[in-house]
Amino acid sequence: MANNDVAVRFNKVSFEYSHDKPILEEASFSLRRGTKMTLMGQNGAGKSTIFNLITGALKADDGSIFVDERLKIAYAKQVIPREDLDLTVKEFFEKCFDEKIYNIDPKIDAVLEVVNLTAPHDKIIRAFSGGQQARLLLASALIQNPDLLILDEPTNNLDKAGIAHLTSFLISYQKTCIVISHDADFLNSFTDGVLYLDVFTKKVDQYLGDYYVVVAEIAARIEKEEMKNAQYEKEIIANKEKANFFANKGGKMRLVARRMREKAEEMEAAKVDVRKEDQAIRAFTIPSQPELSGDLLKISSLTVVINHHPYPKEANVSLKKNQHLLLAGPNGIGKSTLLESLAVGKAAGAKIAEGVRVGYYRQDFSTLDFEDTVYESLASVMGGSDEHKLRSVASGFLLDKKIMNTKVGTLSEGQKGLVAFARLVLQEPGLLILDEPTNHINFRHLPIIAEALSKYEGAMVLVSHVPEFVEQIRIDEILDLEK
Repeated sequence: MANNDVAVRFNKVSFEYSHDKPILEEASFSLRRGTKMTLMGQNGAGKSTIFNLITGALKADDGSIFVDERLKIAYAKQVIPREDLDLTVKEFFEKCFDEKIYNIDPKIDAVLEVVNLTAPHDKIIRAFSGGQQARLLLASALIQNPDLLILDEPTNNLDKAGIAHLTSFLISYQKTCIVISHDADFLNSFTDGVLYLDVFTKKVDQYLGDYYVVVAEIAARIEKEEMKNAQYEKEIIANKEKANFFANKGGKMRLVARRMREKAEEMEAAKVDVRKEDQAIRAFTIPSQPELSGDLLKISSLTVVINHHPYPKEANVSLKKNQHLLLAGPNGIGKSTLLESLAVGKAAGAKIAEGVRVGYYRQDFSTLDFEDTVYESLASVMGGSDEHKLRSVASGFLLDKKIMNTKVGTLSEGQKGLVAFARLVLQEPGLLILDEPTNHINFRHLPIIAEALSKYEGAMVLVSHVPEFVEQIRIDEILDLEK
């Protein structure tokens, strides 16, 4: 492929954060100008690392990376950096440029219109909802008028209208785009193919075509590899048994036995390393706090936000054990604010019964101490010390020995989500509060998580903008803040 057709090319690129954390080993792929590609791989495989290698924020240890120097690159990350949360909207957009942009306000308004958001330029970023922050992230990339647009989980926190708006934009987008997302329908609407980062081989496989066709192709390849391995395993056992039989005969039969063993070894070497990243988390249960009765949560009033102005609203919600409430409404109406006030016990029109333990899954993972190791984070929520139980739960969420000794802040967003779920299992809450629990999570894990939430026997309040996920969960009541 000639370089004038190529936006990005990786040629035998290797990269590792440390000797025990390799991400890429001689990985190669190319991205044509004008194409829209999906980057797939397990949580923690290193997808965001590839983006940082493209932008130059990270440097490869070996191999070469070609990025067309004529291309203006803009990268919308998964979350707004913590150090930017106290900026105003205007300051946030000014930070997108190396030089001072005069008369930037009309540019801000124009790009906010593209992402379907109205926002006062003096409003602090922290004051926006998760969905509104997702739109601001996309707008911060678009205002740079990039030739290569890099999007990392752009649908996280977006409501149905936001996803539809983003989808429509990307379908008509004429420039080069590369996206990480776990939203299959969203991806299938615009993608030209898939770059698949294998967490085991550390290489990138490239597929062209419809997203669903590519996923089916990957699944078929895995099934074929597993069937081939099963056949090899069967022959290996048969050859070893024959080798043992002939070895006991002595004489020339020992030579036959040796050949049998060599054949078994050849087949052992020929076995294919099946993709380990296709492993899903184990089925799990979130135990509920025992010996609770009566109303665990009552909500008599709350506040909704319309056009950035708060309005009081009456409500009549009471949740007992085994009752699940879905909190609905568009981005920015006040859902996350209500959940946070409930979790910390400061919701003016709500009361949590005394003694109820609250498990809070927050969409930005700010309930986690990023300086803790994963082990310390899990141990901190356990009632007592049961080493075997802690490690068993962690293992079910793919948190292996190496990850357990890693600081939470260095994990991928998807891995932080798995840590948050493991903490809920160990905490055994009486009231479960979940704010967008599908964000950043590998789509293979979602049916397992949905089943666990359905079976949860405590009281639960859920916010999620992913209909396919909500449909799999037992919901007893819906509180729509828009109505």
